This record gives sequence, structure tokens and C-alpha cells, in this order.
Amino acid sequence: MRRYERLSHILRLDPEQDAHEIYRLIAAYEFPWDFTRALELALYRTYAVPSIGRLLAATAELTDRSQKRYDDTALLLDAVVEHGFDSVQGRTAVRRINQMHHAHDISDEDMRYVLCTFVVMPKRWLDAFGWRRLTEHELRAVSTYYRTLGRRMGIKGIPGSYAEFERFLDRYEAEHFGWDEGARKVSDATLELMASWYPRPLAPLVRGASLALLDDALLRAFRYPEPGVLARRLTRGVLRLRGRGVRLMPPRRRPHYARQNPEIRGYPGYPNGFRIADLGVFPARGDRVGSGCPVPRAAEEPRDRHA
Repeated sequence: MRRYERLSHILRLDPEQDAHEIYRLIAAYEFPWDFTRALELALYRTYAVPSIGRLLAATAELTDRSQKRYDDTALLLDAVVEHGFDSVQGRTAVRRINQMHHAHDISDEDMRYVLCTFVVMPKRWLDAFGWRRLTEHELRAVSTYYRTLGRRMGIKGIPGSYAEFERFLDRYEAEHFGWDEGARKVSDATLELMASWYPRPLAPLVRGASLALLDDALLRAFRYPEPGVLARRLTRGVLRLRGRGVRLMPPRRRPHYARQNPEIRGYPGYPNGFRIADLGVFPARGDRVGSGCPVPRAAEEPRDRHA
């Protein structure tokens, strides 16, 4: 297979009807490492909205159980990418996501903003560091994929195009980014988690590189000191160099899903596999999704035995 052959295949698919398949090819074949980093950054950005960061701090999931929260989030979102919205695994994953969200009073606008980060940040990451940029065709498919996810999460007022997702995100951040003590604790815990994935001597370097990737609005919201010019140039230069190197490599022949990432530490801890229905946090009020969930209950899901 030639380097751009898969892109040629993607461009022959319909960005509306085949949105899931296009997204799967992009995320699992074309840019698996980049999408992981971009979605990490997408979720991280949401902490800078005080209503979101404050809630995450109150639950203590990202401060006291950072690795488990990271694993569960990645595995739940990954189930939809790998198996599709209408699969048993996909429906179960979305119901679990809905159940956790419905346990809290989250505004429609905050939910819409989080969805926008999933659409916009991968595109911006690839513009800066990817081995190629996404085409307009692919952006239509990505937007359709997340509109489908948003509808199944009961989110209201979902943007209709990539441009609308981007406009909403930029406006919401300009209006809502700000300081919150709890959000800063969540941010610090996330940076510590990322550093923990590497040998201990590298932890300060990883934290410094992570801060060097943050834009000024995020740095101000969390009250972090501005990284030096050299740190920013070096970090971003290394990532751009990696992108150029990937472009010269042969295309991936097998999919790489998020559950295969080395950062997922909990997954190998399930020697007999895991059930998607068991992932995440179960609200104290019960283990049933509220009536607001638009996704019907799936049949019993198989235990995931992928290693």
C-alpha cells in the first residue's frame, strides 16, 4: 500500500453515510498517536472552564484516581470507534457515558463545548504536527461522527458543520475560560499523570514539554508561568519533525485502537478481559441510566479479550 492510498479510499466514501468508517480509518490507521494526543489536549482544555473544572475537582476522579479515569474514558470512547454506534459495545459505552453525566447538573452549553473540543482539537493538532492535514471531506465526516455521538448523549443545539463547531469553541473559551482553584488541582493531577507514564528522571522534562504545548489562554486560566521561548520551540519542533518522519514511513496495515496505547494502565490488569458496562463510576443513586438517555439498552455484551 502506498502512503496516500488509504486517503484515496477515504475520499471515495460518503462523509455523511460512511462517517463512522471514515473516522475509524483516520483515528486507527492514519493518525492513532496524533488523535490520542489531540483528544488528551481536548479534554484538558475543558478544565479551564470553571464550571467544568470545579465539577471534576468535586468528584475527585481526576485528582484521586487519575489513571483509572483516563483508562475508563479512553476505553469507553474507543468502543464506539472500534465497533460502531449501533453495536452492542458502542451502545453500552454511550449508555455508560450518559449514566455518569446524568448524575450531575451539567449545562447543555458545557456539554456542547466538550463535544466541540473533540471535533476541533484533532484538526488543529494535525495542522501543527501531523504528517498530513485533514481534508474538507474528512472534516465533514468527523463533524458528522460527533454530531451522531452528541445526539446519542442528548446534547442540544449541536453545530451543523466543522466551521460552526470551531466558532462555538472559540467563542465559549473567550467567554468562559478563567481561574478556579479546583480546576487547577485537576490540571496539576493530569500533568502528574502524564509524567508518570515515563521513567521518573524524565518527569520534569515531560511536564515542561506539556506546558510548552499550552496556548496563552490556558496558561492564564491555570495561572502557570509562561514557558520559555526555547522550550516552546524545541517541543513543537520535535513534534513537527516526528510528523515529517511518519510521512516517510509505510502506511499502517493494522488498526491501532486506544485500548492498545501504553498509557492505558488498567487494561492489562484485566486478565480475563473487561466488560464495557463495568467501566467508569456508578452513581450512588443506582446503576441505571436515567430516562433522558436516547440510546436503548443493548443485549449482553461480550467480555473484551483483546490483549
